Amino acid sequence: MGDLQGFHLVTGGAGFIGSHLVDALMRRGVRVRVLDNLTSGRLENLRGWMSDPRFEFVEGDLLDPEEVRRVVEGSEVVYHLAANPEIRISYARPEAHFKQNIVATYNLLEAVRLSRGVKALVFTSSSTVYGEAETLPTPEDYAPLKPISIYGASKLASEALISAYAHLYGFRAVIYRLANVVGPRSHHGVVHDFIEKLRRNPGELEILGDGTQSKSYLYVEDCVEGMLLGLERSEGRVEIFNIGSEDRVDVRTIAEMVVEEMGLRDVQFCFTGGVEGGRGWKGDVKYMALDTRRLRNLGWRPRYNSREAIRETIRALLREPTP
Repeated sequence: MGDLQGFHLVTGGAGFIGSHLVDALMRRGVRVRVLDNLTSGRLENLRGWMSDPRFEFVEGDLLDPEEVRRVVEGSEVVYHLAANPEIRISYARPEAHFKQNIVATYNLLEAVRLSRGVKALVFTSSSTVYGEAETLPTPEDYAPLKPISIYGASKLASEALISAYAHLYGFRAVIYRLANVVGPRSHHGVVHDFIEKLRRNPGELEILGDGTQSKSYLYVEDCVEGMLLGLERSEGRVEIFNIGSEDRVDVRTIAEMVVEEMGLRDVQFCFTGGVEGGRGWKGDVKYMALDTRRLRNLGWRPRYNSREAIRETIRALLREPTP
């Protein structure tokens, strides 16, 4: 990792993307500390590293400023992945996003400011900051940014805070606007939801929206490789990169792929019709694709396109033991 060989802190490191990032960092030989409150993260995601002397797990919450200062102390690179990931407003109230995404980010930045030892902060933002972009694929300099969900708004607010702190207090920040990330250990999102619904009722599948929602999907290992490469090869004080595949896949196709991989026949698809033109829920961006040329110009290439990432994910989740 160049000259960034010191202590690495991963917030949300027991979660889906976070645990895959921990795997990659540990394989590179760095010392890793994870902070996670285990609300959505799982200790089993880290079981391979628990006895490694280079690894430390801290169960704690970013909403506790004193705890955050303790875990940041001595770290050289901070990867901030902890967040409330739920976009659907029926599952997460605005207050939850404000606290767990914005206030948590502020507490972390304050700890970074006070520590004075952090050289770089990496943040996983989201394609939802673009809202209903009129340009597809959407580049990083697209404007104006008008998120249509509280989740997207909280990610954009966090980006702004990170940019200001990086400029004021002298550390680098690398912000990644992610497409829909899928892969092993994902217990959230359309693939996981379809599998669970079909396990409960193999003859019928409820599909939110009208089924034409079309988005970019990125395999988690491709995502992590892009994050680490962007950190290594970018040089600006604040860098923003999209990470996603070059193609899109619609929800109906995902449903068909899940049915096929589960070996089911004659499954009836029941579309809810959705809201506001066939969205799955209020705040759902119906069409999303990201222009990833900035990161590609640094040498990153995803191994899987959207369809391949979805199929690999279905197979991985079906291999995982059921709770």
